Amino acid sequence: MPVSVTMPRLGESVTEGTVTRWLKQEGERVEADEPLLEVSTDKVDTEIPSPAAGVLSRIVVGEDETADVGSELAVISGDGEDAGGAAPAPAQQAPAQQAPAPQQAAPQPPAPAEQPDPEPAALTTPSIAKPVEQEAPTPQTGQATGDGVAVKMPALGESVTEGTVTRWLKQVGETVEVDEPLLEVSTDKVDTEIPSPVAGTVIEIKVQEDETADVGADLAIIGTPGSAPAAEPAPSAPAPQQAHAPEQAQAPQPPAPQQQSPQQASPAPAPQQAAEPAIESKPAPAVEPGSSYADPAPAAETAQNPSAAERAAEPAPAQPAGPAAEAVSGNGAGDAGYVTPLVRKLAAEKGVDLASITGTGVGGRIRKQDVIEAADAAAKAASAAPAAASSGTPATGAPAAKPAPSPLRGRTEKLTRIRATIARRMVESLQISAQLTTVVEVDVTKIAQLRSRAKADFQAKHGVKLSFMPFFALAAVEALRQHPVVNSSIDQEAGTVTYHDGEHLGIAVDTPKGLVVPVLRDAGDLSLAGLAKRIADVAERTRNNKISPDELSGGTFTLTNTGSRGALFDTPIINQPQVGILGTGAVVKRAVVVDDPNLGELIVPRSMVYLALSYDHRIVDGADAARFLVTMKERLEAGQFEGDLGLHG
Repeated sequence: MPVSVTMPRLGESVTEGTVTRWLKQEGERVEADEPLLEVSTDKVDTEIPSPAAGVLSRIVVGEDETADVGSELAVISGDGEDAGGAAPAPAQQAPAQQAPAPQQAAPQPPAPAEQPDPEPAALTTPSIAKPVEQEAPTPQTGQATGDGVAVKMPALGESVTEGTVTRWLKQVGETVEVDEPLLEVSTDKVDTEIPSPVAGTVIEIKVQEDETADVGADLAIIGTPGSAPAAEPAPSAPAPQQAHAPEQAQAPQPPAPQQQSPQQASPAPAPQQAAEPAIESKPAPAVEPGSSYADPAPAAETAQNPSAAERAAEPAPAQPAGPAAEAVSGNGAGDAGYVTPLVRKLAAEKGVDLASITGTGVGGRIRKQDVIEAADAAAKAASAAPAAASSGTPATGAPAAKPAPSPLRGRTEKLTRIRATIARRMVESLQISAQLTTVVEVDVTKIAQLRSRAKADFQAKHGVKLSFMPFFALAAVEALRQHPVVNSSIDQEAGTVTYHDGEHLGIAVDTPKGLVVPVLRDAGDLSLAGLAKRIADVAERTRNNKISPDELSGGTFTLTNTGSRGALFDTPIINQPQVGILGTGAVVKRAVVVDDPNLGELIVPRSMVYLALSYDHRIVDGADAARFLVTMKERLEAGQFEGDLGLHG
């Protein structure tokens, strides 16, 4: 029997969605739960899976068309069946062809009265085969208090218990409309905007940017218009004020002025007509990597922060815009109207200015494909520029200043003692042992989030910065206890192998004189805080040439931070007589495919790192190396370090 594919409910306050892309075409076969199409709302972009296996016999709603929740999008027929007998979609409201544009400025019938406490978009995609009435409502984000309405952290997924505020779109004292985006929140699953549950004035912000709050916790207080803001210290990184732009998305013709009688005749204007915050996109600058884990690169910071490109593209705080400024579109897309978060992020990642793009979607809406094509065109233009320069075409603008050459150019010097020692030992190591390297990729987003929550208190309590290095060291010594072959040494002449009874961890330190490896004895007995303090201590004393000779020997395994200057991974050489050395690459943020139990496969920003283990194949097999790295990977990705950091809940 043919099965209808219906528009799922993508949030309590979301009543419709736009089909952005069909992943299957009519006549193609699709399996149950296989992604069938992509849908976009003003809160989230997601894939919709097929509710059944069969052949896509009919597409009802085309790309860039909008459909109400519960309306039919397509028909899936069994092999050999036709689409004529498809059952109507559950909770179907209206055919997609008749769905009105949500923000069209042309005369329209009066909108239904607004609910007093609208909900943000829930990120849990319900089963398409169930009626929408069976879905549990999202917890409310607004609750009245004595001083106003509290904006609460909504439930952003069944297994999500907390979220991190990444950006406030409004500041204390600014007015906000009902359903106008108020702040941006990030979890380990998704990044989304949280709308204001009521219209009024922001009188207090309780959770600052980069701080984490539990689901249901108060984030801010919205008072009546003109309310005096509560006295509080200014945020450490205030979000820039945003200009407001009239909503113009999806209307084929220019929107009518507010003075037109059809709009005035509406007893309750739709929430989408409220002003949207300006989100300005600029080309993403290059991110300069940090010099060490004690001072990590911006891209190595917490996953709940916006990407480095987006953060760098934010404008400086501005004075409130006047009426003339409000007439300028503030969504970074010129007059194209609303731009989805997915498109904004893609534009920031590819360095595309949305204001320079003419959208090809309904009403001039900018689609993902528009951004990709603009980025490709910019790349072709950039590649053509060197060719034009080589052909004699005069370049526009002043040439870049050349860096000053090093004074070592053209000189011959005697090797320093430490450099001669390093050279000799590295060659000897390669001659003695059979070395090769195995690499794994690790998602350290949870650790990045823990660092964000604990780094200030950790430094105040222990006197050292909380970098990624102690987490890697702790996971390494724990894995060495489970895989002692990696913590061994081999005497080939005697035909023996020694499995050491302690984890004596060498830490490679870059000094002006060369690479030096002090040793943390019995590192396996140290806590996370103990490792952080010991690593910082020996690194400082090594760089200041105050390390004792006894602390430079006796290591059984070495950890080297090859990512301290931005390298993704390396193939480090083993420090004899050890049989293993672990290189940790730069922690970088990039788009990663994750499997969400509710939404399926999603592409989200994650903090990623490569771990490279060079090992002596005379005693350590490839399977041993892989098991060691997988043990580390599972420990780091689980992110269960709250007890080590004194965090609870």
